[in-house]
Amino acid sequence: MIVVLKPRASKAQIDAVIREIKKLGYKPHAISGVERTVIAAIGDERAHHTLETLTSMEGVDQVMPVQRRYKLVSRETNPKGTQLTINGHVFGGKKFQVIAGPCSVESESQIMETARAVKKAGATFLRGGAFKPRTSPYEFQGLKHEGLKLLEKAKAETGLGIVTEVLSEEDVDLVAEYADILQIGARNAQNFALLIAAAKSGRAILLKRGMSMKIEEWLLSAEYVLSHGNPNVILCERGIRTFETLMRNTLDLGAVALAKAETHLPVIVDPSQGAGRSDLVSAMCKASAAINSDGLIIEVHPNPKEAMSDGAQQVTLSQFGKLMTELKPFIKAAKRS
Repeated sequence: MIVVLKPRASKAQIDAVIREIKKLGYKPHAISGVERTVIAAIGDERAHHTLETLTSMEGVDQVMPVQRRYKLVSRETNPKGTQLTINGHVFGGKKFQVIAGPCSVESESQIMETARAVKKAGATFLRGGAFKPRTSPYEFQGLKHEGLKLLEKAKAETGLGIVTEVLSEEDVDLVAEYADILQIGARNAQNFALLIAAAKSGRAILLKRGMSMKIEEWLLSAEYVLSHGNPNVILCERGIRTFETLMRNTLDLGAVALAKAETHLPVIVDPSQGAGRSDLVSAMCKASAAINSDGLIIEVHPNPKEAMSDGAQQVTLSQFGKLMTELKPFIKAAKRS
């Protein structure tokens, strides 16, 4: 941290600040300029009291961090970037990963047909909601444990890794038995108790950005997972809520580029949630590949018109196959396979 004193702060005020810095467990290093003094406070901010309280002291102008608050996920920690190997596939490497499947697991025929089709088209992971967070308590809430069993059956036949959402702390162990990646959805992105429980499961975590979260808040949520001993986090931009009404959300691709620059973690994009319109998914997938994201998570359904949740944003099996072909030049342009 850097403590900046006000112009012409007295020696007594400077000495008082230095004493307080030492008291809080840091080593002060004063730098005197022509008009003001700056004090560098050396120490691990995770192990000591915050210095932001020093702003209440006489003579102090401001306190500025010299390190990111999200220290463990910061790119400073791993400049080369992290590569996560999950179910034999690498996130954050040269290969562009595609996760695909329905919003909700609805039946055995639906999930098996989808799994076979997305596998054939080139997807490496199957997504599907067994536990569904719905805005209305009267909407389909998912098949729960039965849905997990169907995902397990789809994996056994196709070899696809499984990505599914966990909604509560008490369900973490159950979901972790079936899933390769635990998804933390937008509504739970700052549910810190759930983040900690998911971290302790040892499974990889797909952390979606909350619909109203600042980028720093998103990265600090990832910090919760890493700080509890789980380094296997994939960030997912899924659109934020803005004043726009023609789309469900506004996909923030700038946040993807910034997250890639700020952190060492893999960053993927959810274009389905990002707009809430299937006719926009293809263009957003191509843009996501072009800006060098690490992959996509796409909602795919055999018959979106009959989907029990979010049918308007799910592409058909044939549309997904066409999209995967059209993505290739964009992936190649980003120097990925």
